[in-house]
Amino acid sequence: MKIKAKLTVGVGALFLLILALAVVSAWYVNQLKKDTNNILVANYNTLQYSRNMLLSLEDVHLDKSALDTFQKNLDLQKQNVTEIGEVEATNLIVKHFEDLKENPEDSIIVSSIRKDITDLMRLNMEAINRKSDIADDTAQKAIVIISVTGSLCFLIAFILLVNLPSSIANPIKDLTDSIKEIAGQNYKKRVHFESHNEFVDLAKSFNTMAEKLEEYSESKLDKILKGKKRIETLIDNLHDPVIGIDEDKKVLFANEEALNISGLQKEELIGKKIQDVAVTNDLIRNIIKDIFIPAIETTKTEQLKIYADGKESYFEKEVVDINIVPTGEEQSEFIGHVILLRNITPFKELDLAKTNFMGTVSHEFKTPISSIQMGIQILENEKTGFLNEEQKGLINGIKDDANRLLRITGELLNITQVESGAIQLNLIASEIKPMIEYAVNANKSATELKNIKIAIDYGNNELVIADSEKSAWVLTNLISNAVRYSYENATINVKVEKTGNQIQFSVTDTGQGIQPQFLNKIFERYFRIPGTKKEGTGLGLSISKEFIEAQGGKIWVESEYGAGSTFYFTLNSITRSF
Repeated sequence: MKIKAKLTVGVGALFLLILALAVVSAWYVNQLKKDTNNILVANYNTLQYSRNMLLSLEDVHLDKSALDTFQKNLDLQKQNVTEIGEVEATNLIVKHFEDLKENPEDSIIVSSIRKDITDLMRLNMEAINRKSDIADDTAQKAIVIISVTGSLCFLIAFILLVNLPSSIANPIKDLTDSIKEIAGQNYKKRVHFESHNEFVDLAKSFNTMAEKLEEYSESKLDKILKGKKRIETLIDNLHDPVIGIDEDKKVLFANEEALNISGLQKEELIGKKIQDVAVTNDLIRNIIKDIFIPAIETTKTEQLKIYADGKESYFEKEVVDINIVPTGEEQSEFIGHVILLRNITPFKELDLAKTNFMGTVSHEFKTPISSIQMGIQILENEKTGFLNEEQKGLINGIKDDANRLLRITGELLNITQVESGAIQLNLIASEIKPMIEYAVNANKSATELKNIKIAIDYGNNELVIADSEKSAWVLTNLISNAVRYSYENATINVKVEKTGNQIQFSVTDTGQGIQPQFLNKIFERYFRIPGTKKEGTGLGLSISKEFIEAQGGKIWVESEYGAGSTFYFTLNSITRSF
């Protein structure tokens, strides 16, 4: 029989017998409870009432309230008549008690009442004895039946205890001993079971595994060495520098590219503590600094500028923590780091070429755009002739397009400064009011077109250390965005306030606002909110961020979708002296 079937039959039978034992025990206990309750509820209460009446009867001559106590217990007894003959006995007590109330001094009546109460108590004592006999019979039956059922449960449990553990434990012990032999590299060990249960299938699988291990044992070292050689060859032929260190910070491997850029020989690096090598090598010291600083991320990336291949080259550093789960365990174990340096010099060169191209093209665009604007001004001058309404409409369209092109070229020129790292700042003590007035006037035509009001709060009379031209450009861009996304007849609030050693600017609109998932992307280059139909390049906020941070400030946005947005930025303040 299969082990599962043995367990099912044995445990199932034991469970059914225990269930039967529980049901029978519960039924007999319930019967005993009923018999006991009959005695307690009916007969015992009558004896208690009778006792109370006898005590009250003794005090009739001394205490007038004794009659009330007697009457109270008599009334309770009239409601507790349960035995044959108890009604007549109770009625006699009632009759004689009525006589006693009329003649309290009559001792004959008192004796009659005592006799009546005694007869009532005798009736209930006999009932108690009778019911006690019934309860004893029920208890005897319960003991017999429960004993028989319990004996059956014990017998089955004893059989299971003797046979079932050995039928399971013995094969497991044999199998465990065999596994220990295999773990000790005795791959010739085999197990055999004579029965026809699940252990036979397990033994077959174990023997198959042992045969395969025996087959592979002679060649496994050769395979491990071959695998190691493959990995080493792969690492050595990578075009990017790679360094591997163990959990004790000892260098395990470094390919030729890593040795070339570090200027070290293999014997100077392999097998050494990397912190010892870093003492005399600036590049290695720069590469490993993140390894000795606790970090939340297990993978860290950073760009490095290294002189390699006869020129300044750019590498992206990535430190990967290696964690494994040892065989037979559940918790991972740290076994070292792999440092990767990806050569991104070609991408940097392409990016620089793109930046130079954007700067050149944007600069060259300014001249024809200026010529177009000058031509528009000449055409709009009535001294050169009058234009009809259709021609004026065309001129206005050309003017808008020219202004848009000029704004785009300005943004492209600014972004080339940002990308090239050549932002030129003129940080001086600057007044706030002229910067805000410049930004408001630059957006005057747009605000008038939508009948938008700009409310300005200049705050206290403070100065900021800033590049006034670039700060004004940021304000212009923020107010332009606020006008663009505000509804007609709305109000835009521009507010200035001091916070610590900085001046905080804010531009608040009551437009549609920004959805929460886009708030952390709004300052990314070329990003535009999906679905927006407003024109723009997606560069304005990115440039604003670079300009403000270059001046030592910070820029951020707060928005409630459907209610509007507020853009903030800070600049360092300087106290005005008088």
